[in-house]
Amino acid sequence: SLAMNPIQRPEMYIIGAQPVCSQLPGLSPGQRKLCQLYQEHMVFIGEGARSAIKECQYQFRQRRWNCSTVDNTSVFGRVMKIGSRETAFTYAVSAAGVVNAISRACREGELSSCGCSRTARPKDLPRDWLWGGCGDNVEYGYRFAKEFVDAKEREKNYVRGSEEQARMLMNLQNNEAGRRAVYKLADVACKCHGVSGSCSLKTCWLQLADFRKVGDLLKEKYDSAAAMRISRKGKLELVNNRFNMPTQEDLVYVDPSPDYCLRNETTGSLGTQGRLCNKTSEGMDGCELMCCGRGYDQFKSVQVERCHCKFHWCCYVKCKKCTEIVDQYVCK
Repeated sequence: SLAMNPIQRPEMYIIGAQPVCSQLPGLSPGQRKLCQLYQEHMVFIGEGARSAIKECQYQFRQRRWNCSTVDNTSVFGRVMKIGSRETAFTYAVSAAGVVNAISRACREGELSSCGCSRTARPKDLPRDWLWGGCGDNVEYGYRFAKEFVDAKEREKNYVRGSEEQARMLMNLQNNEAGRRAVYKLADVACKCHGVSGSCSLKTCWLQLADFRKVGDLLKEKYDSAAAMRISRKGKLELVNNRFNMPTQEDLVYVDPSPDYCLRNETTGSLGTQGRLCNKTSEGMDGCELMCCGRGYDQFKSVQVERCHCKFHWCCYVKCKKCTEIVDQYVCK
């Protein structure tokens, strides 16, 4: 149904697309054309977006901004209107999610326009190992994501040196950083063959890294993201020239972040009131920083966990349920 909200259809966030491409407002002409040509790809773009949202929420679970999704057409809400480092991360992880999902769909034979990876045999692979198991097609995933996700930005025609152009260049840079993270972390995987498990023969192929590793890498890039501004020539340049110019694998931002302490409809900040915090931590998840100095309330909660588990022959595990009363803290 076209009426489904974007949380259920997260591909709406990245590309504003659903299979009935021509009926949808908000698609650029290039995206609409690609949507019609590659309708079978749409479900995997949705899967990629879902995994990106999940990963974003995991990486920022202990921060003031916890990658909350809100029920509107941009999924992450007004926060995306600011060219902050949080926005940079969401663009990167979303582009990475698309590469990941499309690459895997190719390998699994779900798409008619691609198949197993045809990447060249690595030079350092031992000579007697076979190369050519069915690998994740990260080359196709990368190319498709670049064409599709970037289409909307590339078709915009902003005044050179304007704030709008700065934001467009920022989005393109972060999309590319996300795609490259998936590409960079893909590695060789092998399987042994031989009599009763002897490894006399190995078959190897290219395999995507677990998406958590991609999220970890992009979180590191978020922590070291470069502050940029637009030059008169229409190029992004460093705000502080003492730092190195970012590479295509780095994240960039053009606006400072809100503090995310208080709810602010204009910036899209949800605030930290009501968030759980860790009383003993001195990090961002600690009550002092998470609650922005407003203080916190203590309450007791009952937690039920499986305990005293025993393995019974054959073959099941039987556990008891243990209840524990724990102290929890929530921001005022």
